[in-house]
Amino acid sequence: MPLPFHRRIFVILVAMAAVPTTLAVVGWVLSVRAVAPIAGARASLEQVNESARAMLQRVDTTRLSPGARLAVRRHLAEISSSVSLARRGDAYLQYLSAGLAIVIVLLGGLVLFSGVRVAGHLSRQLSRPIDELVGWTQHIKLREPLPAGAAVRGAPEFEALRQALRDLAGALDAARGRELEAERLRAFREVARRVAHEIKNPLTSMRIAVDQLGRTVGRSESRTVTAIDVLSSETDRLERLAREFADFGRLPEGPPSEIDMVELLDELARTAVPPGVSVRLTANGGRRTVMGHYEPLRRAFANLLRNAAEAMQGRGAIDVGLTGDARGVAVTIADHGPGIPPELRHKVFEPYFTTKPDGTGLGLALVRQTLEAHRGTVTVSETPGGGATFAITFAT
Repeated sequence: MPLPFHRRIFVILVAMAAVPTTLAVVGWVLSVRAVAPIAGARASLEQVNESARAMLQRVDTTRLSPGARLAVRRHLAEISSSVSLARRGDAYLQYLSAGLAIVIVLLGGLVLFSGVRVAGHLSRQLSRPIDELVGWTQHIKLREPLPAGAAVRGAPEFEALRQALRDLAGALDAARGRELEAERLRAFREVARRVAHEIKNPLTSMRIAVDQLGRTVGRSESRTVTAIDVLSSETDRLERLAREFADFGRLPEGPPSEIDMVELLDELARTAVPPGVSVRLTANGGRRTVMGHYEPLRRAFANLLRNAAEAMQGRGAIDVGLTGDARGVAVTIADHGPGIPPELRHKVFEPYFTTKPDGTGLGLALVRQTLEAHRGTVTVSETPGGGATFAITFAT
């Protein structure tokens, strides 16, 4: 059975401390063996001393001349001194060897003890953060929130890795949210396309029948005329609903072209708002064109301007700003109406969500769909002084 990760690190680090210590002890043994010949030299001197004593016992020094006797005595003194020094050196060597052995053993034990402690500390510093991060990957896999408490202590690089995993988890959550939203929009578009198709066929017959009935009924029959007017207005509303469904279920098609946003907004300022509403258009003189499809973009911005005019009940001014540079084009449309409550701002672009009594809930959803098809984004915020501001950004 394989050892756990922290145990493997611990064993490796302990081995890294034990191997040098073992080599040091082996080196000491070898050094003692290298010094051993000194003891052999002392033994030789002892033999020379014994042979000199034996020689003196057999030689009659009285027959020697005074000079010879003096030379013999000096020779014996030198031998005795050398033997004494050899004995003294041997004793010192034994003490030195014993002391060296004790020091090496103590140092080896200290090194092993320190190695074990350091190995345990390093293994914890390495294994615990890694185990924590492995657990975080399981949380990410199960789409669970990452722990928000204090992180397990470790090297600073692990903190950077933790932050990277938090960023990754946030990006994955955002990507999952976008994918779910895109899937829901695809389902909405398919339903809208089918509903528009099913409404158009009977609606055409109804419009023809209402027109024929209106031509045949006299104006004196007030109740019948009222009923025909009601049918006409309701069929008009159904036709508008079917058109919005069809637009929502269809993405822009064909090759894109360069669109001058200043010209587009200036034309909508004259045609897309009621007479009581004025549009104040300002541009910074920078980039003003985007690549896209003219009609879908025109419908999207016309919808935003109509919503702004309706929010101000057909009276007031709409401030439209356009800024552009190498990074893209940004457009803001600010009205001065009652505004949108903060708790509803994230819902206004959802299909079928509306606050109007006769709204279909597809207008702003179609706006977002069109802008996203042109690599754009749209957000809503509060206008200073009251009202709603829609910010549209087209990236290059």
